[in-house]
Order: sequence, then C-alpha cells, then structure tokens
Amino acid sequence: LVAVGIFVYHSAFNRAQPEYALYYQSPREIKPFEMTDHQGQSFANQELQGQWSWVFFGYTSCPDVCPTTMQELNFYYDDFKAITDNVQVLLVSVDPKRDSVGKLSQYIGYFNQEFKALTADHSVLFPFARNLGLMYAISDEQSGDSYLVDHSASIVLINPQGKIAAIFKPQHELGQLPTVSGEHLISDFARIVALAG
Repeated sequence: LVAVGIFVYHSAFNRAQPEYALYYQSPREIKPFEMTDHQGQSFANQELQGQWSWVFFGYTSCPDVCPTTMQELNFYYDDFKAITDNVQVLLVSVDPKRDSVGKLSQYIGYFNQEFKALTADHSVLFPFARNLGLMYAISDEQSGDSYLVDHSASIVLINPQGKIAAIFKPQHELGQLPTVSGEHLISDFARIVALAG
C-alpha cells in the first residue's frame, strides 16, 4: 500500500506544471532559419527535430554572464540526460564579427565537447532572437575589436518537434550576476518532459 501511494504521488508530481519557467502549453513555432555550427556545418530547423534543445545567446568575449551560464549548463548536463537522453545545448553567438567558426569551436569545447555553438549574420540572428522572445544589442561605443554586446541571460528550451516549450529567465539579485539557476532548470525540465510524454 505504501509503495502504491508513493507511485501515485510521484506521478502526480511529474504531471505538475513547471514552477520557474515561462511555459507554453501550446508550444510556439520557430520560423525557418539557417546558421553555421562550430564545425562549419549547416544548422537549421531540422537539427532541432528529435532533441530537447537548450538555447543560450552569448559570445566568446563576454566577461561574465556567458562563461558562468555555460559552466552551469555543463554542470547540469548529465542531469538533463538522466531525464531524457535526447538533449543538446546550443550557444548562439550574437557577435558574428569576432566569433569565427574556429574561435567558437575552441570556446565551446572548453565547456563540453558535446555542446554546439552557432553563428550567422545579424540578418538571421535578429529575427531568430525575436522569434525566441530574446533580444541583443551591440554597444554604440565600439573601439575596433573591443566592445560589449548586451544580450538576454535567459535560456530557451525547444522541444523535439522543434518548437519553443519554455523560457527560463535569470534571477536578479543585488550584486549578483543575472543567471538562471541550474536547479530550477532540472526541476522544471523533468516536469516539462513528463507533460510532453
């Protein structure tokens, strides 16, 4: 009787709504796009099919939010795969001027050899970012190759049908970097996968 009770409770928990993410009960379409990955291969909508994709917008020269977020995604990557093994992590560069394929390859490999980094011209990046509900802007105060790019610290979760399932927004605490909690990602990911099942 106790075992049955635990099973019922566990099932009810798994069917619960996500607590931390902006969750779309009707997943949002992603318009056609084509980028280049860190190995020089084409990456388009079909590469999202069959995978749960974690998407973060950043750039290799970012001094703080990007490396912190990528480290967090790497730290919890095995937990993602324990929930479901069809998972990929994508870094979309918002700095195509400086982030060459070679530079992206070196950068993404530092965090995890299984992660992918994507690049494209702003003509592709801007509409893709808007489609995902994110924004970025290059500082007006550019000095040669030394400039900052303002970008969202949110992480987007795309489902295996290639549609937007949820957006995880960062926590803003005084004196702290705006980053998404890895524990929140794991907790809600389990719920979202269960709901999709």
